[in-house]
Amino acid sequence: MQVLVRDNNVDQALRVLKKKMQREGLFREMKARSAYEKPSEKRAREKAEAIRRSRKLARKKAQREGLLPMPKKAPAAARTR
Repeated sequence: MQVLVRDNNVDQALRVLKKKMQREGLFREMKARSAYEKPSEKRAREKAEAIRRSRKLARKKAQREGLLPMPKKAPAAARTR
Protein backbone atom coordinates (compact mmCIF):
# COMPACT_ATOMS: atom_id res chain seq x y z
CA MET A 1 0.00 0.00 0.00
CA GLN A 2 1.38 3.38 -0.93
CA VAL A 3 0.51 6.95 0.06
CA LEU A 4 2.09 10.08 -1.36
CA VAL A 5 3.14 12.79 1.10
CA ARG A 6 2.53 16.24 -0.34
CA ASP A 7 4.21 19.38 1.00
CA ASN A 8 5.69 17.42 3.94
CA ASN A 9 2.15 17.04 5.32
CA VAL A 10 2.59 13.76 7.19
CA ASP A 11 -0.65 14.12 9.18
CA GLN A 12 -2.73 14.18 6.01
CA ALA A 13 -0.80 11.22 4.59
CA LEU A 14 -1.45 9.25 7.80
CA ARG A 15 -5.17 9.97 7.58
CA VAL A 16 -5.21 8.78 3.96
CA LEU A 17 -3.26 5.64 4.90
CA LYS A 18 -5.63 4.81 7.77
CA LYS A 19 -8.63 5.28 5.48
CA LYS A 20 -7.11 2.96 2.86
CA MET A 21 -6.30 0.35 5.50
CA GLN A 22 -9.85 0.58 6.86
CA ARG A 23 -11.30 0.09 3.39
CA GLU A 24 -9.10 -2.97 2.78
CA GLY A 25 -10.21 -4.52 6.07
CA LEU A 26 -6.72 -4.66 7.55
CA PHE A 27 -7.76 -3.52 11.02
CA ARG A 28 -10.53 -6.13 11.18
CA GLU A 29 -8.10 -8.85 10.10
CA MET A 30 -5.45 -7.79 12.65
CA LYS A 31 -8.06 -7.88 15.41
CA ALA A 32 -9.22 -11.32 14.30
CA ARG A 33 -5.68 -12.70 14.24
CA SER A 34 -4.74 -11.24 17.63
CA ALA A 35 -6.48 -14.07 19.50
CA TYR A 36 -7.33 -17.69 18.80
CA GLU A 37 -10.75 -18.33 17.34
CA LYS A 38 -12.38 -21.67 18.01
CA PRO A 39 -13.43 -23.58 14.88
CA SER A 40 -17.09 -23.47 15.98
CA GLU A 41 -16.89 -19.69 16.43
CA LYS A 42 -15.19 -19.34 13.05
CA ARG A 43 -17.98 -21.33 11.36
CA ALA A 44 -20.66 -19.24 13.06
CA ARG A 45 -18.93 -15.98 12.10
CA GLU A 46 -18.42 -17.02 8.48
CA LYS A 47 -22.06 -18.16 8.23
CA ALA A 48 -23.26 -14.83 9.64
CA GLU A 49 -21.03 -12.93 7.20
CA ALA A 50 -22.40 -14.97 4.27
CA ILE A 51 -25.99 -14.24 5.37
CA ARG A 52 -25.15 -10.54 5.69
CA ARG A 53 -23.60 -10.49 2.21
CA SER A 54 -26.56 -12.27 0.61
CA ARG A 55 -29.07 -9.93 2.29
CA LYS A 56 -27.10 -6.91 1.12
CA LEU A 57 -27.00 -8.29 -2.42
CA ALA A 58 -30.75 -8.99 -2.37
CA ARG A 59 -31.45 -5.49 -1.02
CA LYS A 60 -29.36 -3.87 -3.77
CA LYS A 61 -31.06 -6.01 -6.42
CA ALA A 62 -34.51 -5.03 -5.11
CA GLN A 63 -33.51 -1.36 -5.17
CA ARG A 64 -32.32 -1.63 -8.78
CA GLU A 65 -35.60 -3.31 -9.77
CA GLY A 66 -37.59 -0.58 -8.04
CA LEU A 67 -39.12 -2.78 -5.34
CA LEU A 68 -37.39 -0.78 -2.59
CA PRO A 69 -36.67 2.94 -2.51
CA MET A 70 -33.12 3.96 -3.33
CA PRO A 71 -30.99 5.16 -0.39
CA LYS A 72 -31.12 8.88 0.24
CA LYS A 73 -28.11 10.78 -1.04
CA ALA A 74 -26.33 13.36 1.11
CA PRO A 75 -26.64 16.99 -0.02
CA ALA A 76 -23.96 18.04 -2.49
CA ALA A 77 -22.47 20.55 -0.03
CA ALA A 78 -21.86 17.83 2.59
CA ARG A 79 -20.29 15.41 0.11
CA THR A 80 -17.58 17.69 -1.28
CA ARG A 81 -14.96 18.66 1.23
